[in-house]
Amino acid sequence: MTQLDLHIDFRSDIALYTQIVEQIQNRVLSGELKPGDQLPTVRQLAAELRVNFNTVARAYRILDELGLISTQQGRGTYIWDHMPPAEEVEHRRRALGQITRHFFNDAAAMGFAEDEIRAEFEQQMKMLRMDFPHPQFDRKGK
Repeated sequence: MTQLDLHIDFRSDIALYTQIVEQIQNRVLSGELKPGDQLPTVRQLAAELRVNFNTVARAYRILDELGLISTQQGRGTYIWDHMPPAEEVEHRRRALGQITRHFFNDAAAMGFAEDEIRAEFEQQMKMLRMDFPHPQFDRKGK
């Protein structure tokens, strides 16, 4: 069974089940969780995170609906071992949207103005291009 090592922020405005979903999604997208990896049971993860059983059950239900996990009665819950390419592209797009929304929401909650947020975002993209050149980044903007 895979150790998830999730971190829940009980003071966050983001629902606990959403935090669980997003962290598992991010670990799948990064390759940290691989197809076939077994997840803890709902009860085990709820106890580990000190959250209600229903919170983890809801997160697992959402992950199942997204096609990321598969729960097999009597065997456990596993990272789904096959995602069709079109679904993977859509899943990655949704995950990027969530990450970006969190960045903008956090920055706005800290009182930054739209122009400050945009400038920082552009600066970080510029630094990313320099530090980690990726063929998928368009270098025309440099």
